[in-house]
Amino acid sequence: MLRVGGRSVAWLPPLVLLVGITWVDFYTGKDFRIISWLVLVPGIAAAICGVWGTAAFAVLSTTTYAVADGFLPNEYQAGPGDLMLSAIGGVLATLACAVRVSGEQRMLHMRDVTDAIRRTVLRPLPPVWGGLDHAAVYLTADVEAVGGDFYDVQPGPHGTRVLVGDVQGKGIGAVETAAALLGTFREAAYHEEDLAVVAERLETRMVRHSGHIAALGRPDSDRFATAVLLNFPAGDRGTGTGIVESIVLGHDPPLIVGPSGVRQLPVTDGLPLGLGWLGGSTGPPPALRTPLAPDETVLVTTDGVTEARDGGGAFYPLVERLSEAVAADPGLTDPHRLVAYVRDGTLHHCGGLLADDTTMFAVRRAGPTGRPS
Repeated sequence: MLRVGGRSVAWLPPLVLLVGITWVDFYTGKDFRIISWLVLVPGIAAAICGVWGTAAFAVLSTTTYAVADGFLPNEYQAGPGDLMLSAIGGVLATLACAVRVSGEQRMLHMRDVTDAIRRTVLRPLPPVWGGLDHAAVYLTADVEAVGGDFYDVQPGPHGTRVLVGDVQGKGIGAVETAAALLGTFREAAYHEEDLAVVAERLETRMVRHSGHIAALGRPDSDRFATAVLLNFPAGDRGTGTGIVESIVLGHDPPLIVGPSGVRQLPVTDGLPLGLGWLGGSTGPPPALRTPLAPDETVLVTTDGVTEARDGGGAFYPLVERLSEAVAADPGLTDPHRLVAYVRDGTLHHCGGLLADDTTMFAVRRAGPTGRPS
């Protein structure tokens, strides 16, 4: 953070402190000695500088102490005890800096690993794909534990299908489950005509995956996943009008955001993937068809948004905030602006302290030119 013109100036605060302490000690009375305060210099450097920079300030502060103290008569000198304190403080500060830098490097490595895993599972999507304009934001609550949020868009002969979901739990096991579901979705969404069959295929894949995990003897075989399946029929491509088919499986209901307001997408009580056995042999619910105007956007969020709490424990009022914002600025229905608004609102509401990984996914039909209608 301490950079000017692209160059680090982290060395400046400890240097200013060193010069200031020395100057004050030199120009104050001989009975008021603060030269021993130089032990603070390597401590400050340890918090913001690198290991070698901290070591340099440790040596410099001890040397400055010895030189400044030697200018005074013996009766006013602080003595070797304080000199030893300065030297020991410098050594401890250097060791503390080494621990801090090691922790930062480990955190950066974990972040890189997490990002690589997510890029592998969540493939990059073209800006306009299958006749849909879309935007997504993913926020992680823990840099060391990747979550199970997932999403994808799959064009096919029966329409462009969208999947947004959240696997219960965190860690590599949640990512494995998300990858299994995404692989099945990409095949089934392309080949199957009925959206309910796609949902059934996802349920089957979840059960098979859980059985495989149980056979390996792992304790996380009872995972489940909430999901939203959307279908924008092929006959509506390029028209900017039409309907959206939806199946909600234990997930927060999607929202339809338009200049005229915000409304909830009608849903049936579908069970989360992996818990279909609780409903007997009925299988997933049928897809619901909802009219969608050209300027309306479907917004799907994971529970990291709706369960975000402020300091008083109040949940984030997503619908109310969106309704007010869209009334003031109808252009907010653009998918990219919409997910950015929800992201900023969620982080502001919870003070940046997310309790769970959070995904916002917004999608709407693009016009004949590829631009939103």
